[in-house]
Amino acid sequence: MALDLFAGVFVRDFPAALDWYERLFGAPPGFFAHDTEAVWELAEHRFVYVELLPERAGRAAHTLFVDDLESIVAGISSRGIEPAKRETYGNGVRKITYVDPEGNEIGYGGAPVESE
Repeated sequence: MALDLFAGVFVRDFPAALDWYERLFGAPPGFFAHDTEAVWELAEHRFVYVELLPERAGRAAHTLFVDDLESIVAGISSRGIEPAKRETYGNGVRKITYVDPEGNEIGYGGAPVESE
């Protein structure tokens, strides 16, 4: 079964959101579905789209689980965005949460750090 995932983030200020998400993801959108919807393909068949939809703005909460959490976080910091929250769960899984200016949350999760 073929499956593509599109996770939506709704905003009030589309130009400001474009800037913020370009810095978060480290690249401009892969394409624009229309004038007020930008789409990033984060991995094959896995997309995040940012759309001007003021009545639904600020309610998204998505988490991306990645292999190299430290590199992702360092890259985002180098582009001027800092985490709103850092968590480590009882099983060692880590989560770094970013909050856009509208209140939408994008989290990055990572496996427990291997101890030597």
